[in-house]
Amino acid sequence: MPGFPRDATNLSEVSAPAAPLLLVVDGNSMLHRAYHAAATGKLLDAYGRPVWALKGLVTSVARAAARLRPQAVLVGFDCAEQSARRAADHLYKAQRAEKPAELREQIEAAPALIRETALAVAVPPAYEADDVLASSAVLARANGWRCVLMTSDRDAFALVDEHTSVLRVRNGGLDESVLVTAASLPRHTNGVQGWQYRDYAALRGDPSDNLPGVRGFGPATAARLLMTFPRIEEAWEAIDSGRDADVVAVVGGRAAHHLGTAEGRAAVARNRRLMRMRTDLELPALDAMRLPVRLQLMREVLARRGIRLGPSLWALTGGDPPPPPDAPAPRQPARSAAERRRPQAGQLALF
Repeated sequence: MPGFPRDATNLSEVSAPAAPLLLVVDGNSMLHRAYHAAATGKLLDAYGRPVWALKGLVTSVARAAARLRPQAVLVGFDCAEQSARRAADHLYKAQRAEKPAELREQIEAAPALIRETALAVAVPPAYEADDVLASSAVLARANGWRCVLMTSDRDAFALVDEHTSVLRVRNGGLDESVLVTAASLPRHTNGVQGWQYRDYAALRGDPSDNLPGVRGFGPATAARLLMTFPRIEEAWEAIDSGRDADVVAVVGGRAAHHLGTAEGRAAVARNRRLMRMRTDLELPALDAMRLPVRLQLMREVLARRGIRLGPSLWALTGGDPPPPPDAPAPRQPARSAAERRRPQAGQLALF
């Protein structure tokens, strides 16, 4: 079975036995990816309901568990009924088109389906899966656990530290996913550290969430600023004290000008506020997230929705890994002449 790309990290950094591991999955992120990846196939259940994104979600969790061998799993979802961030800023994600009906149906069904399999689920009132990831990382660290956050969202990079890594799911599925640790993070962020990532994102903005950045700042310019001024306040202090030439020397005149304006400062403040992830959500206890779950139960729950995954569930249910596809068949013990003449089950006796 292929491993994660080696440019990310050595998996021994995550699978070392020093501390138990919690795998936290961004359920909405995985559902969106699975929906678009398999939309041409459109797997339906016996009642004609779409299930291909649900199958993709469960498959992603099972395959990640097989690679990382966690002691516990939690799947987080966005709250669909209300949004604290949109209540605070009506423009947050306001540009997004309505989701396709078949995707909405599977997003609505996912939390109950995952709960029925006995995997732990968190749907925080008014908050998002990102907040589940952040709160889980804090919970794991406080209890001496390590944590891997599985998502396609780069915002999770802000949570990376010596205890927390991100399994960044990219195009191509899990085989193309990158495991990002504190050591490897700067290779994916133009040198920016995890504790700086929210400032980095605030400067460049996030069009997918309808959060414009500071004019003149893209990823490279934002990274250059933070390499010299580790916190944005330090750059503002330079500008306000007449040392704006120091900022111009790093990012250029145009970007430095916009950073110092009221509009630029307001953009940073707004983005920081909306990008800040909650770290204090109420979550299931770690013991309630522990593996394994019962194989028979999981198969029955999935089968009711027309989802059949077979041996791929082994890491969630405490089974043994299947042999690699090219493994030789086990040798059968030699039989005596008398045994060779004895008819086998399903074989006609000629004499």
